[in-house]
Amino acid sequence: MADEIRFGVIGGSGVYHIEDLSDVQEITLDTPFGKPSDAFMVGTLEGQRVAFLARHGRGHRVTPSELHARANIYGFKQLGVKYLISITAVGSLREDYAPLDIVIPDQLFDRTRNREEEYTFFGNGIVAHVGFADPFCLDLNAILYQAAQEIGVKVHNGGTLVVIEGPMFSTKAESRVNRQLGCDLVGMTAIPEAKLAREAEIGYSAIAMVTDYDVWHESHDAVTVDMVIQNLFKNAETGKRILRTALPRAAATLHDCTCLHALENAIVTNPALIPPESRARLDLLVGKYLSTG
Repeated sequence: MADEIRFGVIGGSGVYHIEDLSDVQEITLDTPFGKPSDAFMVGTLEGQRVAFLARHGRGHRVTPSELHARANIYGFKQLGVKYLISITAVGSLREDYAPLDIVIPDQLFDRTRNREEEYTFFGNGIVAHVGFADPFCLDLNAILYQAAQEIGVKVHNGGTLVVIEGPMFSTKAESRVNRQLGCDLVGMTAIPEAKLAREAEIGYSAIAMVTDYDVWHESHDAVTVDMVIQNLFKNAETGKRILRTALPRAAATLHDCTCLHALENAIVTNPALIPPESRARLDLLVGKYLSTG
């Protein structure tokens, strides 16, 4: 379909502006899980219809802990998105992942603590256990990495992103422990986004833009908001160039992957025992797997 929205992008409000897109629509959605962070901006980029969402709302009004991640991901699903790209600012926990570098992470480590309500779409009489060994879509990861290489930026393929609660940055002790655990990057938003995207059968990948060395690096200044914002602005254009290069290839080559079938054998509840209100709430996600008999 010419107007099919296969791709979504979630990130800061400056990731894309209306003037970067053509055929722009602003779409406000309601979901069974509340309202998303903002209206979705749907436009054409490199011949592809793409839905953009400002993760923290336009003007950055919502903290990481306050994000309605379920509403955000469900909104992308309502629009028909199959693959979702996160643009995210991260701190580096290793010397060779330097500020202004790009990383395509392939693993997550969860150290959040106040987001339990947002962790899953399931509950209230319906249980599903979804595989999450590889939390990012490896097929989409490969395309993003290749696109970053082609435009000539310094990009690293793979890395473990530890997600902290925020909104404060880490203490030195926390930063050192995260390094000892083998984590490579630190951020605040990939959990529960990645978990929910998997439950929604959406392929999820991240373009992680390194803004700082967190606070472990003794020879570099401690991370500050000013430092993060300055480097994020510098990286914003790089992120856009990666997207412009990656989208046509993704459209041509990504037609199916295991992410798009994550619920196929994951629902363990007897369909006859699922409460009607729970079935209705999740019909967009599970309807095709539940017998109507």
